[in-house]
Amino acid sequence: MLNKILGVALVAAVSFSSSIAADKINGAGASFPAPLYYDWAFNYKKDTKNRVNYQSIGSGGGIKQITKRVVNFGASDKPLNSKKLAKAKLLQFPAVIGSIVVAFNVNGIADETLKLSNDVVADIFAGKITKWNDSKIAANNSGVNLPNEKIVVVHRSDGSGTTYNFTYYLSGSSANWKNNFGTGKAVDWAVGIGGKGNEGVANLVKQTPYSIGYIENAYKEKNHLSAAVLKTANGKWVVANEDNFKAAAKYASWTKKDHFYAMLALQPGDTSYPIVAATFILLPTEKPAMNKKVIEFYNYAFKNGDASAKKLGYIPLPEATKKMIREYWTTNIK
Repeated sequence: MLNKILGVALVAAVSFSSSIAADKINGAGASFPAPLYYDWAFNYKKDTKNRVNYQSIGSGGGIKQITKRVVNFGASDKPLNSKKLAKAKLLQFPAVIGSIVVAFNVNGIADETLKLSNDVVADIFAGKITKWNDSKIAANNSGVNLPNEKIVVVHRSDGSGTTYNFTYYLSGSSANWKNNFGTGKAVDWAVGIGGKGNEGVANLVKQTPYSIGYIENAYKEKNHLSAAVLKTANGKWVVANEDNFKAAAKYASWTKKDHFYAMLALQPGDTSYPIVAATFILLPTEKPAMNKKVIEFYNYAFKNGDASAKKLGYIPLPEATKKMIREYWTTNIK
């Protein structure tokens, strides 16, 4: 079923043009939530006959296209602050919560067995740790057969909200990373090869022996990849699973006043997975008629799409957050 959904969405994306048709909704942006948006759009068309076409082009592209009013809505995993929203005349609300995993491809090392502390992850992506049997990796992996092979780092080649959230996590985990690379939708990578979208990174990790990369958990599940065990902000080892994603997500502090701006990585708690992130929808303030069509779709998804979100490895928004978003729509879209 998921392949069928992805096929429908990809056909729609190929036929997409910059002229916005009145009988359908066009959106573009983050690849992080794309599998879920495809699923929601597929079911929405089946139930309502209304079409939602979504292009997975990365958060940077989504922000650019909605800022230029090329699409009806943009999608970004990097939330925009109130100042940037006001300048671009945009509204913003979260759609779903997801998680970023550190996926790897090392023959003989199974999913949820390789332990990588957060500072070690930062040193790998900074090019300071270059071999799989480095002493810093071996220190936490007694009994694991670590090969004497070069680590192939895979990162995003496009402007990416996934990269923004991942580098936010790295900056909070390593002074070296923070001082030399920082947080951004794109950074000057010291090492590695680039893939476009979560799709591209997942495919490169899957095809490249001894590789490591960061992807949204849904892409890990879809491609049957292995993910490292990481540490919470409190220093406890945690696997990438729904319970640990939820443990981090519960600390989200949403407010309507600042358009739901929030970063969810490195939350407190012994079971809080360290790289959790929300993904956001951006709407133009001057398009109330079309905005109402967009929020009809997301309201449908909020009512009917939680099962799809869970199936694909995402965390649905809490009902209290959905209520707050509906109040935000009522206030801002008239």
